[in-house]
Amino acid sequence: MRPFLLTAGRVAGGGTGPPLPVETQVVATSSGLRVLGSLAFEQHDIVAACRRPQSVAELAARLRLHLNVVRVLAEDLCAAGHLAVHVPDARTAQDISVLRRVIDGLRTVPDSRDTLRDSG
Repeated sequence: MRPFLLTAGRVAGGGTGPPLPVETQVVATSSGLRVLGSLAFEQHDIVAACRRPQSVAELAARLRLHLNVVRVLAEDLCAAGHLAVHVPDARTAQDISVLRRVIDGLRTVPDSRDTLRDSG
């Protein structure tokens, strides 16, 4: 399915703030877990996967969804009170070692053919 269909063509979520950074930690709220059965498809999968905190990037990799789709849907779920957001300290996000770990982690995510990207 095309990513723009999952977000109804939107490139930003329902919130008024800036897009969620990829390192933002998201976790399901008790409200989100209560309504889990009534959520549709990808929203259900996102809330269910967020029983434990994880970054937006990890969530996209785990669910095999486009990063911006997860970002938009997570913003919608946050606005609805189904997810809580924990934005890391800006100084940590600028730490080169964090960036290196993110790059290394992304390289271990299989592509659409289930083959690993090169470790180049």
